[in-house]
Amino acid sequence: MTPIRLLCSDLDGTLLGNPEATRRFKQTWDALGPRQRPLLCYNSGRLLADLLGLVPRESLPRPDYIIAGVGTELYDVKRKQAIVEFNEQFCHGWDLARIEQILAAFPGVTRQPPEFLHPYKSSWYLMQAAVEGLEVLRQQLSEAGLRVNLVYSSGRDLDVLPANTSKGQALRWLCDRISLPLKQVLVAGDTGNDSSMFLLPEVSGIVVENAQPELHEAVVHLPTYSATRAFADGVLQGLAHFEVIPEAPSLDRAAMPATALDPALRRLFSEEALSSLTVGERACIAEGYRRALIALRKNITPAGFSACSLQDNEVTGTDVNYRSIWGRDGPITIVGTIGLPDADIREAQLATLRTLFDHLAANGQIPANVSLDTGEAGYSGVGGICAIDGGFWAVLAFYLYLRKHEDWGLLAAYAPALDRLMGWLCGLDSNNDGLLEIPEAGDWTDLFGHSYHVLYDEVLWYQAAVAYGRLLEFQKRFEEAATWLRRAQAIRSKVLAAFWPSTQPRDSAARFSFADQQYAVGDASYLLAEITPFAFNWRCDVLGNVLAFIGNVLDVDRARTAFRFMWGVGVNEPYPVANLYPPVQAGDPDWRAYYTVNLLNLPHHYHNGGIWPFIGGMWVRFIHRLGLRDVACRELLKLAQANRLGKNQEWEFNEWIHSRTGRPMGKAFQAWSAASYIHACHELQISPAHLGKGVSPHY
Repeated sequence: MTPIRLLCSDLDGTLLGNPEATRRFKQTWDALGPRQRPLLCYNSGRLLADLLGLVPRESLPRPDYIIAGVGTELYDVKRKQAIVEFNEQFCHGWDLARIEQILAAFPGVTRQPPEFLHPYKSSWYLMQAAVEGLEVLRQQLSEAGLRVNLVYSSGRDLDVLPANTSKGQALRWLCDRISLPLKQVLVAGDTGNDSSMFLLPEVSGIVVENAQPELHEAVVHLPTYSATRAFADGVLQGLAHFEVIPEAPSLDRAAMPATALDPALRRLFSEEALSSLTVGERACIAEGYRRALIALRKNITPAGFSACSLQDNEVTGTDVNYRSIWGRDGPITIVGTIGLPDADIREAQLATLRTLFDHLAANGQIPANVSLDTGEAGYSGVGGICAIDGGFWAVLAFYLYLRKHEDWGLLAAYAPALDRLMGWLCGLDSNNDGLLEIPEAGDWTDLFGHSYHVLYDEVLWYQAAVAYGRLLEFQKRFEEAATWLRRAQAIRSKVLAAFWPSTQPRDSAARFSFADQQYAVGDASYLLAEITPFAFNWRCDVLGNVLAFIGNVLDVDRARTAFRFMWGVGVNEPYPVANLYPPVQAGDPDWRAYYTVNLLNLPHHYHNGGIWPFIGGMWVRFIHRLGLRDVACRELLKLAQANRLGKNQEWEFNEWIHSRTGRPMGKAFQAWSAASYIHACHELQISPAHLGKGVSPHY
């Protein structure tokens, strides 16, 4: 590899977002010797005055240069002065007053606060802007004789800059000034306004795991490094890939002491919740990991992963369906076990994918289940209602398997099936508004009354769109990939606009949505569970909100808000976590008579506020991504204790737990319960394998 002599990184969403990851980056960077350490440049949309205070406040390493204001300010940190020659170039052909006159009259825009503005950067908010609308604005500016660069990112932020100005052009100017070839430059970012850095010829790039689809779209044809970790941990992963550092640091480094936590979060936790695990508690988690592998292997069949152990559960009546490979449970199990190196696990992952995609319906629907006894596929759940979400999980599992194993022959064989499946899912957008219309009880809550725009399904629709876009990229179908990544960006914007209502006024020209008018709800503390043309469900879908953050729909600030709510109401008590808060009670307008079928969806039961260990594993990852490692480890311990429960023996990894009594319910040795626990252990690097490598006992 060409030696890297300059790292140029975005801040918000890249080096910032997880405070513990930021601290790991600083420690790792500062530990590099003077001869090893490349130059460091921060390249941000924030203004210079803000950045000069932000660097010490956020425990960032001291950079050599700062590019601020989306490429309109350049600062030499060692000399403590702006580079005057760079700033002088913007004086020609720039008419801020005329630009702001045109922007102020454009439908839907609102000015950003003063701290984001300066004489060569006109910044606005424009929600869910269409490509056609941005083109109209460009035309208006051009017809006024203004030569400007329009930068739109995150489905919200609109910056008008001098012509030929961007983060990338500022970086090029800096490299020319210090005589540094671009092939010795490494860039890192997460949103569309970072793309101009990646598009410079010969630079190397790191796309962090939490990057938005707009960045993937912009670099779809480039050989960038796609990290599998989020925020600064993804940058560190990339630095190891490009041999700037020998390896990414272990996650126990730079854990946040309680005194360094955001005070608003610190007040949520008891001393116990923030304390490090004892040796005995770490042993419990490690034992849980070993038992999870045993439970998982009980579900390996020649056709793939079964939903629960066939030899440890009696099946009667409709329970016979458990003797199947499920379109939902199987892919979720693949997602949770993708980090395992064991050959038998990989064979089961591959067999699961083949079984499901080999039984794809003529119209592209993934089967709800494929019988292990007859080999016949079923395409519906209770009452003949289709199971929508199996399709999302199947695409996501296929993508993660391909990314991990690079089995291009498998992709070539099933590319037509993937195309058909995504076509079928598109057909569920019956009114062409970008979101899917879900039939009642048509997803994993197959005896529960959610319908139309359902948070859980829309979040998975977004993740499936991104995964499919990346799979098209792997096939070098770049134009199709870009189209799907644009679609994913639009889905994310629509989910945030519809499911996170606000009392703040919206542009009158924007499309009316029922959620916009729910002033009785006020300003949301979480994403609402369901939106229909006639009403909304104000309950907190815990799974939907957790998936929204670990799947990159929710931004960090809103994820923290949602976490404070969920932790405050105790969705993780007595074990992590209840799938819904609060449960629906008889007599509530949301109550359905069929909730009494098999006595499953009574309050605090099953889908009606029951505790699900597979969601608990995702909850642990959610907390860890927020930068609350000690809290996440404590929740992992509680999850181990939940999985140790059993109706007949310890460590049954039961399907669900009653949220009032704390007693295990449902089938024993559930595959996705074991897989999600393993996934959480891997993400926190707290498992027998890691402990055996001498990882610090901080856990």
